[in-house]
Amino acid sequence: MGDVDIAIGVDADCVAGWLGSYGGEDSLADLSRGLCAGEEGIPRMLQLFEDEDIDTSWYVPGHTIETFEEEVGAVADAGHEIGVHGYSHENPTDLSREQEDFIIGESIDLIQDLTGEKPVGHRASWWEYSENTPDLVEKYGFLYDSSLMESEFDPGYMRKGDSWEKIQYDQPAETWMTPYEKGEETDVVEIPISWFRDDIPAMQFIKQPNYHAGYKDPKMMYEQYYKRQFDFLYNRRGAGVYTLTIHPDIHGLPHMITHLEDFIGYVKEHENASFTSLETVAEKYDDDPTVYEAEGEYV
Repeated sequence: MGDVDIAIGVDADCVAGWLGSYGGEDSLADLSRGLCAGEEGIPRMLQLFEDEDIDTSWYVPGHTIETFEEEVGAVADAGHEIGVHGYSHENPTDLSREQEDFIIGESIDLIQDLTGEKPVGHRASWWEYSENTPDLVEKYGFLYDSSLMESEFDPGYMRKGDSWEKIQYDQPAETWMTPYEKGEETDVVEIPISWFRDDIPAMQFIKQPNYHAGYKDPKMMYEQYYKRQFDFLYNRRGAGVYTLTIHPDIHGLPHMITHLEDFIGYVKEHENASFTSLETVAEKYDDDPTVYEAEGEYV
C-alpha cells in the first residue's frame, strides 16, 4: 500500500469571514460569532490536536492574526504550519492586481513576524482564483497552493494561463464552441481540496437569502461524507492525499469537538494512514510525484 496522508487544514476565518464572505459585516451579532470562533474555537481545536498529537496546517487571514494575537500565537508556538489566506477573507476576483499583490505581501510579513519563517503555503480566500492569482502565487515563491478541485486525492502542479470560452447567447454559436485549454505548468505544487470535505457549507448558519444552511446533522456529515471519502481513498485507491478543511467557527463549537475526535480515532485505526501538514505533503510530492499515485483499480 502507498502513502495515505490526511492533511487537516484549519481556515481560521473568524471575524474576517463575516467581513469578506458571509454577509455579516453590518451585524454586531454575526461579528460576535467571529469573536467567539477566535477566542474560544481556536483554543479548543488546538487543545484537541495536542491531545491527539497530530500536525495540522492553519490558513489564517491577516485580520485574524492581528485580532487574536494570543490565540494565533499559541498555534504557532505549538508548531503547526501557518499559511496565507487573505486579509479580510476578501474575494480575489473582486480585487485589482495591485490590491491582491499588496494583501499577499502583507500577509506573508504578518506570518513571518509571528513564526520567524516565511510561509510556504497559500490558500485563496473563497477558494477563488482571480486572473492574477497564479502569477502572484508564483511571484512570491510559495511551495504550494491549496485552493482548487481538479482532483479528489492527487496533488499536481499549479498552472497559469488556463483559458475557456463562456457562452455568449448574443453571438454566433461557433464563436464560443471551443474546449477548455490548460495553460502552462508551474513549479508550485497544487494540493486539492473539496467542498464535500468542508464544514462551512453544511453547518454554518448564514442570514442570507442565497445561503442559509447551518443545521445539518454533524454525525451525517462524518458518516456519509468524511468517512466514506476516506474509505474510498484507503480501500479502493490505496494511496493519495485526503484534505479536510475545517474552521474554528464550526469545529470549535462544543458539539463538534467529539465528532472530530472520533474521526481522528477512526483514521488512526488504519495502517499506513497518517496525519500530516500540507507542507509535508507538498515536500513529498515535489520530491517524488509518484508518491500518491493510486495503487488500486480506482482513481
